[in-house]
Amino acid sequence: MKIKLHIVDDHHMVIEGIRSMLLNDEIIEWKGYSLTANACLSFLSFHPVDVIFMDINLPDRSGIELCKEVTQLYPAVKVIGLSTFGQLSFISKMLDNGADGYLLKNASKEEMLLALISVMQGKKYLSREASDMLKRPSDDAAPTLTRREIEILQLISEGLTNAKIAEKLFVSATTIDTHRKHLLEKFKAKNTAALISLAAKLKIV
Repeated sequence: MKIKLHIVDDHHMVIEGIRSMLLNDEIIEWKGYSLTANACLSFLSFHPVDVIFMDINLPDRSGIELCKEVTQLYPAVKVIGLSTFGQLSFISKMLDNGADGYLLKNASKEEMLLALISVMQGKKYLSREASDMLKRPSDDAAPTLTRREIEILQLISEGLTNAKIAEKLFVSATTIDTHRKHLLEKFKAKNTAALISLAAKLKIV
């Protein structure tokens, strides 16, 4: 029996990349994709799937929240978190919310197939990087960040001022200053240097 696979990600390049690698594999039945959390929930109400590759950052809500909702509403559906290396700190949150596995977006076809088969057999599957992340002391856990906060944090790490970041993102400097203050609070950092140091330690930047 084929594995019915659905992808939730708002990047068409990621979707097409995974689709092109797995579409013709004999064990996969392609069940389309959703660009948002709401679209995913709507899709699941009409179409049965076995496994979802779920992005951590989505436009309308986090994949962490969506994972919890999907696993509660559809306990038979397996969820595999999908993220970039810089978002690995979210792995424990995904697992706590019911995820069955975790992959990086640069995973090979062989690893994706192994992950799919593993979760369908009732096993957990973690990429090596995710497994290593889980072995870190708990006090190294990173706060949950929005996509915008990650973007601003990256620009701060590049040495850009609030004014330059605001110009780059087409928002006001006041808005960037507010984001910077929220980042300091989330990381419990006393200043920008400490913020960047913590973010780098957690491989977010």
